[in-house]
Amino acid sequence: MSKKILICDDDEGILDMLEFVLEEEGFDIIPEKNSLNIYNVIREQHPDLLLLDLWMPVLSGDQVLKTLRKNPDTATLPVIVISASTEGSLIAKASGANDYISKPFDMDQLVTKIQTLI
Repeated sequence: MSKKILICDDDEGILDMLEFVLEEEGFDIIPEKNSLNIYNVIREQHPDLLLLDLWMPVLSGDQVLKTLRKNPDTATLPVIVISASTEGSLIAKASGANDYISKPFDMDQLVTKIQTLI
């Protein structure tokens, strides 16, 4: 059975690209542009991994991640944070991310990180 990856990024171009590449790798992809919907999507879809953009309008990736880590149901969900920020790695670690990858990223590197976590 293929693993489900929830991708949350407000940039539709990045969402489309990640969805295309990761489906080619055999993953089921759940794209989500609005970070406010993440909790419901996780509750309904039970993804195996979350790819989370750090800088999003309304609810930022680090806020989402801190909330997920406080909830027993999502505390162990593997999360890879993606960001163009120079501080991204530090923020991701402080928020409880399992891994971090900076934009623009190498797709092979991303796929390897995903396979390591799931």
